[in-house]
Amino acid sequence: MKLKLADMEGKQNHGTERQHKAESLIKELRILKDKVEHLEDQKIQYEKKLKATKVKLSFDFHTCTVYAENETRSKNLLTHCLTLCRLRRTQSGGFQGADSDAGQFRRGGLRATAGPRLTRTPESHDSERDMNIPFSQWTKEQVCGWLEDYGLGQYVSLTRQWVENGQTLLSATPQDFEKEMGMKHPLHRKKLQLALRAFTTKVIEKSSELDHIWVTRWLDDIGLPQYKDQFHEARVDGRMIQYLTVNDLLTLKVTSQLHHLSIKCAIHVLHANKFNPNCLRRRPGEEKQPSPSEVVQWSNHRVMEWLRAVDLAEYAPNLRGSGVHGGLVILEPRFSSETLALLLNIPPQKTLLRRHLATAFSALVGTQATQEKREYGNATGHVPLTTTAKVKPKKLGFTQFSHLRKRKPDDAADYICPIDSGALTVNGVSRSAVLRGLSPNLERQTERREQVGTKTSG
Repeated sequence: MKLKLADMEGKQNHGTERQHKAESLIKELRILKDKVEHLEDQKIQYEKKLKATKVKLSFDFHTCTVYAENETRSKNLLTHCLTLCRLRRTQSGGFQGADSDAGQFRRGGLRATAGPRLTRTPESHDSERDMNIPFSQWTKEQVCGWLEDYGLGQYVSLTRQWVENGQTLLSATPQDFEKEMGMKHPLHRKKLQLALRAFTTKVIEKSSELDHIWVTRWLDDIGLPQYKDQFHEARVDGRMIQYLTVNDLLTLKVTSQLHHLSIKCAIHVLHANKFNPNCLRRRPGEEKQPSPSEVVQWSNHRVMEWLRAVDLAEYAPNLRGSGVHGGLVILEPRFSSETLALLLNIPPQKTLLRRHLATAFSALVGTQATQEKREYGNATGHVPLTTTAKVKPKKLGFTQFSHLRKRKPDDAADYICPIDSGALTVNGVSRSAVLRGLSPNLERQTERREQVGTKTSG
C-alpha cells in the first residue's frame, strides 16, 4: 500500500509539473500572438506609406516627362525656325515656285525628295558678309564662314591658322591649298578655284546655284546612283558639273565609256535649259506622242515608264544604274536600239522582241534622229558602243611636255562638255551642233555629217 501511495504521489507531482509547463507555453503563445498582431499592424502602415510614396514618385516622374517633352518641342520649334530663316536667306527660288500651284496635282512635276537645293553662292546675299565688299577685303572669320557654307568646312581649322583675309586665298596656288589647308582631294581644290575665279571675274553663272546635294539627286535622275558617294565626297556642285573633265570623272571612279557619254549628254541638257534644276521629266505627262525635244529631257525613270508603255515592263528594271536617260537616247549618235537591247539583257535569239524594240525606239527618237544614227552606224571606221568599254586617262608623250606651260589651265577643249549654251537648240533644228563632240570618233565625220544634213534638208 505504501508503495502504491508513493507511486500515486509521484504521478500527481508529475502531472502538476506538466500542467505548469502547459500554462507557461500558453502564456508564451499569447505573447507571440500579440507580437505577430503588432507586426502585422506595422506592416499595414508601411504598405500604406509605400503606396503614398509610389504615387508621389509617379507624379514627379510624369511631371519631369512632360517638362522634358515640352523642352524638346521648344528646341525642335527653334530649329525649324532657324532652318526657315536659313532657307529664306539663301533665296531658294525653286521652293517658292513649287509652292505656287501646290493645290493642283499634275503629272511630271517635282518629287518630294528631289527638289532643287540651292547653295549659298558668291552671288547670293548674306547678312553676315556684305557682298558689296570685295572678297579680298573679307576678314578671316568671314572667309572661314564662307568655306563652311560652301561645303568645305573640314578645312576651316587650318584655314584660320593660315588666312589673314580674302586676299590670301585669291593669291594662293593649288599647291598652297594642299600645303597650308591640307586639301589633298584634287576636286576640292578645283571647287575652291572655280569659286575664287567667280569672285574675281564677277561673272554670275546659273550653275553656281546648284549645290552638291542637288548633284547627287541629279545622278539619280540620269540613272547613275552608284556614283553618289564619290560625287558627294568630292563636293561636286553645279559649277563643277559645268567644268568637268575626263580626268575628273576618272578621279570620281567613273571608268565606263557609256557612263561618260551619259554624263556628257546630261550636261548638254543642262546647258540647253540654262541649268534649270527642274528641267528633267520624271513622270509621264499628258503627251500622247512625245517629240524629240521632250524626250531629250526624260529622266532614267521616265525611260523605264516608256518601256512599260511599249509592253517591255519585264525588262525595265534592267535600266537601273545603266545611265540611260532621254539626253543619251537622243543626243548620242552611237546609242541605238541594239545598244538598248544589250542594256536590257534581251537575248539575241529573241528576234521578234528586238524588232519590236527597234520599231518603238525609232518612233520615240523621230525620223531625223533615226536616219542620223543609221548613217553614223554605216560610216567607215564606226566603232559600236558597247557596255563594257572603259575610258583610259590620256597619256602625254615627250613631245607634248614642251606645250604644257603654253596651254591655258581652263582650256575648253579639256572639258567633257565644252558647249556654248547659247548655241544649243535641242529641238531638231540644229542637231549637228548638238551631236558634235559627243563621241570620241565623231569629229572625224563632222564634215561628212554636215554635207548629209544639207542634202536631207534640201
